[in-house]
Amino acid sequence: MPMKKILEASRYIQSKHALKPRIGIVLGSGLGIYVDEIQEKVVIPYDEIPHFKRTSVEGHSGALILGSVRGVPVAALQGRLHAYEGYELEDIVLPVRTLAQLGIEYLFLTNASGGINGNFHPGDLVAISDHINLSGKNPLVGPNLSELGPRFPDMGNAYDKDLRLVLHATAARTGVGLKDGVYCSVLGPTYETPAEIRMLRTLGADLVGMSTVHEVIAANHIGLKVAGVACVTNYAAGIKEEKLSHADVKVVAEKAMIGFATVLTETIQELKKIGKV
Repeated sequence: MPMKKILEASRYIQSKHALKPRIGIVLGSGLGIYVDEIQEKVVIPYDEIPHFKRTSVEGHSGALILGSVRGVPVAALQGRLHAYEGYELEDIVLPVRTLAQLGIEYLFLTNASGGINGNFHPGDLVAISDHINLSGKNPLVGPNLSELGPRFPDMGNAYDKDLRLVLHATAARTGVGLKDGVYCSVLGPTYETPAEIRMLRTLGADLVGMSTVHEVIAANHIGLKVAGVACVTNYAAGIKEEKLSHADVKVVAEKAMIGFATVLTETIQELKKIGKV
């Protein structure tokens, strides 16, 4: 059944646009306005695509955008699903699997994160170097979809090192600050307690959020090259005496958009220049 859903979703999308995207982009909270960088775009709301679910989170528009970024065909997911919304993981990773069926080879995932590392501050952009999955869930549980990938996929290079080098080189060339960090995913929807943040710091996490890792696991299972960019939107609980709110997360992410858009667009251009897309 999952493979049937992927095929039906991809066929519907292809009926709306003949584009074969080379790059997929997942836009998290407050970062959805990156779609303004996409030219000649066709917008398809999730609720029009077979088997796609509508996101219920503010700041996640819930649409697939097909078009190009400086001549490179792309498919952008404006908003994502989360396990805390009550969705099955099969539904959460269906959009990424569908983009792979459409032809993408590279996947850029973004999110809004809480900063645990003392050197991370709201507004910082961080290239995700690795992750810790504390959500208690994995999208590959159950019968393996052998059409997509192996039963036991390697996660040693889950965030492609070469792609991350391109991100850093692009950021340095354009004067945009880009740090490196380990992202920890938790289930949510509550923000973490100060004690939980102390635990995560001990485990080696620099960032914390409620998304991304399930999509990364599914993408690696398929064999996509993955990069993750997190926007630090707040200090994690207990680091500063402040109340956490989703509204504040969106505001900070939107302010970081200029740097984020520059790095992502120029990285896509660099991949084109070196013949990767």
